[in-house]
Amino acid sequence: MRRLVASGLFLAWLANDIEEWITVSRWSERDAGTSPARRIGLPWLRRPVPAAHMRVAIGLMGTLVATASLVGLRTGGRSRLFQAALFGFGVHGLGHLALSVVHRGYTPGVLTAPTVVVPFSVWAWRELRRAGVRLPTGQVAREAMILLPAALGATHAAAGWSVRHRHLPDADSAV
Repeated sequence: MRRLVASGLFLAWLANDIEEWITVSRWSERDAGTSPARRIGLPWLRRPVPAAHMRVAIGLMGTLVATASLVGLRTGGRSRLFQAALFGFGVHGLGHLALSVVHRGYTPGVLTAPTVVVPFSVWAWRELRRAGVRLPTGQVAREAMILLPAALGATHAAAGWSVRHRHLPDADSAV
C-alpha cells in the first residue's frame, strides 16, 4: 500500500496540474488584476501569466513531485522529503479552495482540489499511519511550510527567467 501512496502523490499532482495547464493562462488573462484575490500577492493573480511560463513552471514542479514520489517509493514512505511533499500537496489543495472563496468563483485547480488533492492526501496520511511510518505531524508540517513556498518560488522564478531568455511557443502554436 505504501507504494501506492508514493506513486499516488505524483498521479494526484498530475491530475491537478492538468487542470492548471489547461486553465491558468486563459483564467489569468481574464481575471488577473481584477479579482479580490489579487491582494494575496501571487503573480498570476496580479497580472496575466503567459502559457509558456506556466508550462515551464508546471514541468519543473512535476520534476520535484516526481523526485519526492520516487524517494517515497525507495523508502517505503519513510522519507522526510516525501512526507513533507505529501503534506505540502494537501495544504496546496486547501489553498486552491481558499483562493476560490476569496475570488468568489472558479480559480485554476479548484475542481481537482476537493475531488483529488484533498481526498488523496487524507487517504495517504491514513495509510502511512496504518503502516507505522508516519513522522510526527508537527515536524512534517514545519518542513512542508519551508518546502512548499520554496518550490513554488523556485519553479516560477526559473520559468520567468526561461521565458524571458528564450523563445517558447505560445498556447496557440503548442496545440
